[in-house]
Amino acid sequence: MSLYLFLNIASFIVPFAYSFEKKMRFIKWWKSVFLSLFIVAFFFLVWDVIFTKIGVWGFNPLYHVNLIIFGLPLEEILFFICIPYASIFTHYAVGYFFPNLQLSKKVTDYITIVLFFISVVVLILNSEKWYTFVNFSVFAGLLAYSFFTKNTILKKFYLTFFVILIPFFIVNGILTGSFIHQEVVWYNNAENLDFRIGTVPVEDAFYAFSMLFANLILIEKFKKVFK
Repeated sequence: MSLYLFLNIASFIVPFAYSFEKKMRFIKWWKSVFLSLFIVAFFFLVWDVIFTKIGVWGFNPLYHVNLIIFGLPLEEILFFICIPYASIFTHYAVGYFFPNLQLSKKVTDYITIVLFFISVVVLILNSEKWYTFVNFSVFAGLLAYSFFTKNTILKKFYLTFFVILIPFFIVNGILTGSFIHQEVVWYNNAENLDFRIGTVPVEDAFYAFSMLFANLILIEKFKKVFK
């Protein structure tokens, strides 16, 4: 088994097993969750295919199986299902065990406005860097959507995201070269800010936020459809 495949399976299997826990019963929302995962994954995979083709990032064949689909190794495609599932489960699990853990609307709006303007400044100043520009454009767009639609998810997600970042930096750290001889995923630093947290490009944290937040928006919408 390749290292990348192992990381996908290891990240997914425990949260999925606990989804059947009798009290929380996260699995009851499986239609909403998996439909959202596939929709968001499609968008991010298109982004991934394009960026791989133009050399924004790439993959080390030493760490993935020899099955390439649209220029992406199988594990990279599985990444957009396994990692978001584990992260989304964590968000709802924290919310289940700590139902009162959330920010006020005023604080949430303040954080959203500040992050929006910071992201706009970053993307304007780095418009020639593909990963930075597209990443912060998507991030800013989702924040604007949340603010103007008065979406309440961020009241909890700003807090649960910090919990999610712990396993995120472990898994992404390994993928970007921590604890191993070479990277599983390499990045062209000419296309990003060339600032890393450990071995993880800072953009990856915003990328993860956008991917998970988009999923949460859709899940909450689909819950009303499939209830």
